[in-house]
Amino acid sequence: MTRQAKAVALISGGLDSLLAARVVMEQGVHVEGINFYTGFCIEGHTHAIRKKDRQRPKRNNALWSAEQLGIRLHIVDIIEEYQDVVINPKHGYGSNLNPCLDCKVFMVNKAREWIDANGFDFIITGEVIGQRPMSQRKDTLPVIARDSGAGERLVRPLCARNLPATLPEKEGWLDRERLYGFNGRSRKPQMALAKAFGFEDYAQPAGGCCFLTDKQYSLKLADLWRTRGRREYDLDDIMLLKVGRHLRPRAHFKIIVGREEGENRFLEGYRKRFISMIPTSHTGPLVLIDGEVGPGDIELAARLTARFSQGRDAALVTVEVRQTDGMTQSLDVIPVPSEEIPGDWYV
Repeated sequence: MTRQAKAVALISGGLDSLLAARVVMEQGVHVEGINFYTGFCIEGHTHAIRKKDRQRPKRNNALWSAEQLGIRLHIVDIIEEYQDVVINPKHGYGSNLNPCLDCKVFMVNKAREWIDANGFDFIITGEVIGQRPMSQRKDTLPVIARDSGAGERLVRPLCARNLPATLPEKEGWLDRERLYGFNGRSRKPQMALAKAFGFEDYAQPAGGCCFLTDKQYSLKLADLWRTRGRREYDLDDIMLLKVGRHLRPRAHFKIIVGREEGENRFLEGYRKRFISMIPTSHTGPLVLIDGEVGPGDIELAARLTARFSQGRDAALVTVEVRQTDGMTQSLDVIPVPSEEIPGDWYV
């Protein structure tokens, strides 16, 4: 008897990776999933915090995909290792701070290390030629296979018939005629295949899963690097850039303003790391101050805090200022008029 081939599928939680794994499973290959956690994943963060997103599913789509497929999923934390990909991408960024080509090379390389350590034969991804402008072009797909070290052990079942034969096809583990030749940006072929497999509920087909592809988030990250004078970040930085209004009234500090109750509660967890403010005479947001500040900066931040409170039109608003050691003071301040807040203060 010929032994059963074993493959690991990169499972992002999107439709393409779900389908790619299923196509290979249909040929009798043992498939397990792997999901890499970078910290920049969209799902499960702001969806769980903001009121406007509370009707959206809170599930982890990678875990959900594995459940639909009936396979084991390995979730791997790569936050620390991934920093060099974000900060120093060999192939550069996309339209924002998304290092998509370097990201895919990195993840396929990690999958290659995993199959070598666990006795698996090849790697599955859901890539489709022409689907993404940076990492899924006909000229970049070979770069991923080469630079990751995966070579012919990397299979793209959804577009395989548009590419040279891979090792699993040459070894007879996969029948090339039962793979697909999808190409281009249309998702209709994938949606039709999902229907044929009986998948009715899946993540938004054209949805992104990484905050680095978001223009506003990328601007905030670039601002963070610029003002710190160095390109670095930690997990708290990643999380805080996803929450609240960010205003930089002075080069040396910015404020993070909670936009609603859920964000205010989330920001509460950072009051031992940052000076914080909250109006006490009127209903208003919790505000964090990020940077080194003096008395004049504190007053300006308090006036901005008052501006975003229910007392924005009041003569005076009382704002409680809390230091990181828990010491507090109260300031009576005049709210900054809206017309006096330049647009370039908003990060």
